[in-house]
Amino acid sequence: MTKKVLVVDDDPDVRLFSTAVIEENGFNPIEAENGEEGMQLLKLEKPDLVILDVLMPRESGVRMFRQIKTNPKFAKIPVIILSGITKKSFLRSQKALTEFGGAEVPEPENYLEKPVEPEELAAAIKSALS
Repeated sequence: MTKKVLVVDDDPDVRLFSTAVIEENGFNPIEAENGEEGMQLLKLEKPDLVILDVLMPRESGVRMFRQIKTNPKFAKIPVIILSGITKKSFLRSQKALTEFGGAEVPEPENYLEKPVEPEELAAAIKSALS
């Protein structure tokens, strides 16, 4: 059975790039354009991996990552953050949410800053799914 990879990004070019890399490496891509749609597909499709942007309309990747990692049903699904913001900024936002009474969440399994080379994304995907 082919492993499913959910790509959640509001930029259609990034989704196209990511799905092409996923398909070239023998996996099945699923696409969502925001965190709200991403959570619906996560529950419906039960992907093996999530590639997640941070800054998106209609529920950010910051919140979606937190929902994934604090829900026992989804917490074991690896997440690759693919974003234009730095990892330090992302981690600071997670820390701020924790301080406002949220559950503590682990760091993402992999954090890639845009733009990313296809080989780098492919290596991260293979590593996360192995």
